[in-house]
Amino acid sequence: MNTYRIYTGLSMILRMLFRRRIALILLAVIPAIFLSVVEFTSSEHILPFRLASLEDEVFVGIIERGISLIFLAVASAGFLVSYLALTLIQKNSEVNRRLVICGYHPIELLISILLSLILMISLIGIYVGLLTNLFFPIKHLPAFIIGLVLIGFVYGCYGLAVGSIIKGELEGILLIVLLANIDAGWLQNPLFYAEAQNQVIIQYLPAYFPSQASIISAFTDYSVCQASLYSLLYGSIFLLLSTVIFFYKMRIKK
Repeated sequence: MNTYRIYTGLSMILRMLFRRRIALILLAVIPAIFLSVVEFTSSEHILPFRLASLEDEVFVGIIERGISLIFLAVASAGFLVSYLALTLIQKNSEVNRRLVICGYHPIELLISILLSLILMISLIGIYVGLLTNLFFPIKHLPAFIIGLVLIGFVYGCYGLAVGSIIKGELEGILLIVLLANIDAGWLQNPLFYAEAQNQVIIQYLPAYFPSQASIISAFTDYSVCQASLYSLLYGSIFLLLSTVIFFYKMRIKK
């Protein structure tokens, strides 16, 4: 494994990303639009809901605006990172293949992709967290940002898995939008979860533990260690799947 090749791969990926100025602008504008719409349309009524991931039945009462802002912040972070990861793995597929033929090892390319994705996840998590705090005061802002990073990790790895399996850009985007809308954009809403008939199904979806970590951090003093650990495990499954497929596609037949 050559460190210089990893650095070169990372720099090339970042250059490709920062050349797409419209995409970067959209990454910054979309969360702001979502949160602004919530700010102008939600009410100040206090709504009670249960923190589902805690062992004890803990209920909290938060205004509707606060709940909606936190929920949409998590959903937007997950969707943006998953689309970004899909783009990273699909756009460079043929380029990576040629680099392997020229002597690069697949693990060097994979590390470069993961480092660039981790950097973007961190930037998006920090940006969305600070932006949300402007609309609604977060009780534990650093922990809330970690929750956004976790949803980015889970859905980023999901995007890598989809991009590794699916060649078509349209098909990949549809798979991203389908799961992100149903999971992070709907079922993980704590108000919907409280009245859901089959809550077990919701608990097995990718955004469940990151959403719980973010919600608990934003409103309470309870620990998010368990939710964070399960988030890392869930994302690692997608990461392992994408890694296996990536190595399979990058193999060179003798």
